Amino acid sequence: MAQRPAVTVLGSLNTDISLLVPHLPGPGETVLASAAATFGAGGKGANQAVAAARLGAAVSMVGCCGADEFGARLRAGLVAEGIGVTGLRAVPGVASGLALITVDPAGENSIAVAAGANGLAGDEEVAAAFAQPCDVLVLSAEIPAAVLGAALRRARAEGVRTVLNLAPVPEGAAGLLAECPGWLVVNAQEAAALAGRPGGAPRDEAALGGDAAVGLAAGLGGGHVVVTLGAAGAALAGPSGTAAVPGFPVTAVDTVGAGDAFVGALAVALASGLDPAAAVTAACAAGAAAATRRGAQAALPRPADVLAATGFTWPA
Repeated sequence: MAQRPAVTVLGSLNTDISLLVPHLPGPGETVLASAAATFGAGGKGANQAVAAARLGAAVSMVGCCGADEFGARLRAGLVAEGIGVTGLRAVPGVASGLALITVDPAGENSIAVAAGANGLAGDEEVAAAFAQPCDVLVLSAEIPAAVLGAALRRARAEGVRTVLNLAPVPEGAAGLLAECPGWLVVNAQEAAALAGRPGGAPRDEAALGGDAAVGLAAGLGGGHVVVTLGAAGAALAGPSGTAAVPGFPVTAVDTVGAGDAFVGALAVALASGLDPAAAVTAACAAGAAAATRRGAQAALPRPADVLAATGFTWPA
């Protein structure tokens, strides 16, 4: 049997509290949920780790949670997925991360996050991320930017391939781009923020996503940039050229975990040796499949789920 690709994720872990609402609330508006609240495991880092594990990688998770009941459940959930947790630190006296999520009938969402223990990630977590070899190191931005920067510098020095997901875009993002991540993954709104457009994402995301990817790639020193475009797919730019990667048509019911499914799948595809365009295509299929089910980690697909939802056969 071929060796499984190795992926390490340095990022956040949260407990998600999700509400289905008739529409996303506006400023000052109270909206009554259409069903009972649901509690589940989440956090961009943990979601990406679970996504990569379900798609065939040997995964290690590095980050911080509280020494509380929520943290114990988050750890147990990762262990149940076969994910290594020796790099997961429980911080006494600090609450685990928490996310409040509202989801409308079209599957669009709005999320507010209390970082909790995630905000205490530091040098210990950077060291843990390099404690064992990996094919791809995934970094996500719900932990301090200084930690991401330190990990990027060490990865560059040691020749470790990186995937940086700047969601949300932190203060000091320009400094992170200067550290030359191998891959940068952002959505259209995040690309607009990185480009300094105060008006947010362009109105025609699909048309301008390629331009955003090319512009960001120019400053990465040889790295690739992917701008995800939801149902429209993704735009890719980098040393291998540019590509508009089409999306997979599905009926979306909840997009909460779709971006994390994309990032985790991209890491596995790259670690498996796929070329850039093929890796992004595989990631688009995984993201689309995740949007067809509710929840964050609960919706993250396995190869059979990707095939059933999109018709795309996950590369062995």
